[in-house]
Amino acid sequence: MTDNPRTISVTGSGSAEAAPDLMTLAIGVECRRDRVAEAFEGAGRAASAVTAVLRGHGVPDADITTSGLNVRAEVGWQEGRGQVVSGYLASTTFSVRLHDPAASSALVAAAVEAGGDDVRLNGLELGFADPAAVQARAREAAWADARTNAEHFAALAGARLGRVASVSMHPGPGAPVPLAGMQRTVASAVLPVEAGAAMVSAAVDVVWELLD
Repeated sequence: MTDNPRTISVTGSGSAEAAPDLMTLAIGVECRRDRVAEAFEGAGRAASAVTAVLRGHGVPDADITTSGLNVRAEVGWQEGRGQVVSGYLASTTFSVRLHDPAASSALVAAAVEAGGDDVRLNGLELGFADPAAVQARAREAAWADARTNAEHFAALAGARLGRVASVSMHPGPGAPVPLAGMQRTVASAVLPVEAGAAMVSAAVDVVWELLD
């Protein structure tokens, strides 16, 4: 029989912060009209106005994606008549990537002005165009945390760490910064967007052999 080596299994977690260089903005258009064709046409005009402004500010086509398109009847209840169609709602949503978060406020204000009252701002997320470097620092912090914990427990057990038997890494959740509920304001007022810092988290499970 072969003796099984003693081991210790720990989980380490860590995070890293950096100034975000990518903003993903969700812009919606909702147009209500009495006739379905009028609703669809009105939504199309507002959407075209918004995308024209985005392109005019240097946003390439590859960074503008239609993520939703819907046309539906709005139905209400009337006594004696039951459900009655009161109008039609046409809507669409764009996902827009902006590579200069610091300059986004003026662009968002211009897009809102172009689309008028049919525009909806559905929130934003701040992140990284290339998160590899930040992710690496988060993993390094998670590894250091795991080793510190393992050394502590090994010392409490009167042992020391040997070889690493296994490593299992799973990413922790990132920390996008949402700006939910922002609605249309006066066209001349630019609502500032503060980029701040975005955080990436990581976690790692490590098994060490324990030596006497």
